[in-house]
Amino acid sequence: MSDFKAQPLFDQIRDGLKGMDDKEKKDIQKKTNGVFEMHIKNSGGKELVYTIDLKKNAEAYEGPVKQGTKADVTINTSDDTFVDMADGKLNGQKAFMSGKLKVKGNIMLATKLDGVLKAQKAKL
Repeated sequence: MSDFKAQPLFDQIRDGLKGMDDKEKKDIQKKTNGVFEMHIKNSGGKELVYTIDLKKNAEAYEGPVKQGTKADVTINTSDDTFVDMADGKLNGQKAFMSGKLKVKGNIMLATKLDGVLKAQKAKL
């Protein structure tokens, strides 16, 4: 069992991307066109690193961005904040403004992650 509340959500995103046909993958890549590297810290101080690549391969995997690829956005947040954003309880912009969400790289691209999270949450 994972120490992270966000783990099932990442699993859902990974499985959702794997289950898409080529047209769906191309659509989400065209709409998003970015690589997100997520750093999620839990209350115990452990960190989960997860990559969502919606640029080259439309895939999600545990670990940092693969060699030869560069993250367009690196996001640092707590496990609770990430889950609240995915549940729609917390807006990503508010989390950023209040310092609960730290973003490096293309901040405008980070706003597209909200849509990705909501789309996957709707499938649960």
